[in-house]
Amino acid sequence: MDEFELIRRYFASQSMRRDDVRLGIGDDAAILQVPAGQELVASVDSLLADVHFPTDLPAQAIGHRALAVNLSDLAAMGAEPAWALLALSLPQADLDWIQEFAHGFFALAARYHIALVGGNLARGPLNIAVTVHGFVPTGQALARKGARAGDQVFVSGWLGDAAAGLRHLQAHTPVTATDSCVQRFCFPEPRIHAGLALRGIASAAVDVSDGLAADLGHLLEASGVGAQLEVEQLPLSASLLQHATREQALSMALSGGDDYELCFSVPRERMILLESRQHELGCPVTRIGEITAAKTLQCLRNDRTEWPLRVTGYQHF
Repeated sequence: MDEFELIRRYFASQSMRRDDVRLGIGDDAAILQVPAGQELVASVDSLLADVHFPTDLPAQAIGHRALAVNLSDLAAMGAEPAWALLALSLPQADLDWIQEFAHGFFALAARYHIALVGGNLARGPLNIAVTVHGFVPTGQALARKGARAGDQVFVSGWLGDAAAGLRHLQAHTPVTATDSCVQRFCFPEPRIHAGLALRGIASAAVDVSDGLAADLGHLLEASGVGAQLEVEQLPLSASLLQHATREQALSMALSGGDDYELCFSVPRERMILLESRQHELGCPVTRIGEITAAKTLQCLRNDRTEWPLRVTGYQHF
C-alpha cells in the first residue's frame, strides 16, 4: 500500500467536514476561509519518539497526544480550534499502528470539530509534527504578556499527575491500565473550554507543558513582572498522592511537565467575573499566588519560608 492509499484510507476519509474548508486533503495545499471579525491563531509542535513520548506508548495515545499538545496552545490563547495539518514519518507502514494512531487523533479532533486539511506522510524515523489553527474574535486573544502586580495567579485542573505517570511508564512499574496518572500522561486534556471562558477575564495566560515553574516564568518574563507562588496551594490529585509523598507530589507539580493545564493571572476586579463563569470552564481552577512588581519568582511554603526550586521544568537543550 503506497502513501496515497494510506492517506485516503486512514486520514482523508476520517477528517471532519467544515464549511470554512474550501479545499482540503488531496491537493497541493488547502484553501481555508477565516470568518469575518475573527483573527487566525496558529501553533505547531513536533513529537519525537523517546523525547516527547516512550516509543512503546500505545499508538492511540500517541495520536491523541500529537493533537492535544497543540490544542493546549490554542487554549492558552483563548482560541476556538478549527483546522489541523499533520506531517508524519514512519519507519514502516504498520497498518495496525497507523489505524490506532488515527483513531486517537480523530477521536479528539471530533470532540472539538477540527478538520484535518492536509499534511505529509513519509518513510523515516518516527516523527510527528502537527500544526493547528483556531479563531478568536479580533482583539480578544489571550497572551503571556499582560499580567500586572496585584493580579492573582490561578491554575486549572491538577498538577503533577502526568509526571508520575511518565515515571511509571519509563520504569515499567506495575500499575493498572486505568491508573489516572498514567492516563493523564497518555491522554492529556487540552483546556479549550477554560481558554474560551477566560477571554475578557485573564490578563495573561500560558499552558503548562514543560512544568509550572518554567512556564509561569515565561509569562512573568513576557509581562515584565514577578510572582509569589504558594507551593502548598498547588492542586494535587488523590491518585498522585497515592504514588508519592506530599513533598514529592509538590515537586512534580512544580516542575514535572506534561500537565497541559492553563496558568493565568486575573486582576482583582475581575475575580467575581471568574467565579460567575465557573460552569463554563470545564474544570476546577485554583488560586496559587500573586503577581508582584519584583521580577523574580518566589516559591513559598505556608509559613512563608522559601521552597528550594532546584529544577524549574523540562529543558529542550
